[in-house]
Amino acid sequence: MTVDGGLGTFGYPARFHCGVLPTEGISMRYVLYYWPGIQGRGEFVRLALEEAGAEYVDTALVAEKDGGGVAALLEYLEGEDVKRPPFAPPFLKAGRQLIGQTANILLFLGARHGLAPRDAAGRLWTHQLQLTIADLVVEAHDTHHPVAGSLYYEQQKPEAKRRSADFISNRIPKFFGYFERVIERNAARGPWMVGSTLTYADLSMAQVIAGLRYAFPNATRGALRSRPRLRALHDAVFAQPRIARYVKSGRRIAFNNDGIFRRYPELGG
Repeated sequence: MTVDGGLGTFGYPARFHCGVLPTEGISMRYVLYYWPGIQGRGEFVRLALEEAGAEYVDTALVAEKDGGGVAALLEYLEGEDVKRPPFAPPFLKAGRQLIGQTANILLFLGARHGLAPRDAAGRLWTHQLQLTIADLVVEAHDTHHPVAGSLYYEQQKPEAKRRSADFISNRIPKFFGYFERVIERNAARGPWMVGSTLTYADLSMAQVIAGLRYAFPNATRGALRSRPRLRALHDAVFAQPRIARYVKSGRRIAFNNDGIFRRYPELGG
């Protein structure tokens, strides 16, 4: 990869590009940087880019020899000439801007691509919901890494079992109950959390539900049984034409036990 004041240049197969397929080697509007092989927090950004129909390169799907992979991340994470370095992926290159933190990226994309309300109060409310979703994502991650991220899961199994039991019994119902009320109190009376149209917060909420169904299928099914609005939101998001095409495209990385949402039967749920 060569990095300049714009987006950089990638030699990558066209299938790695979303939106309108370009000729190989043309600089794209966005470049998304994330770890290869996992959905992780990068998936929340991918869903927004896909729903927006935006042109982007996903470095997680580009070979290192073509400028992608881990090497592309390290160029920004460790590069001494990066004036505003991100702490960790995901981060998004948009022109000369380098934007980090999932909720921050979505705040930017939401305003730019009609995935957030136009009024300031509506944008802040959507951002607030996204930050609350981020809290839930952290708690989901900590079910399998409750002591330290630097330790393997096998080194903290007893603590993981205890943490997961509380997450299943108390935290999933608490978060789901909150988001169910948000939809119920939305005056638009549709499937969404904010107004009458889909926002990036809806995309992220659907992704969390999908992830928890993978990690804790029984507990999630039980928690959703009395939350019909959340079930409807999930189904409506994944029925969106662009999202449905993305899921079927083969570009969506499957849930696996290297990501945020992990399925360990011994943790219950």
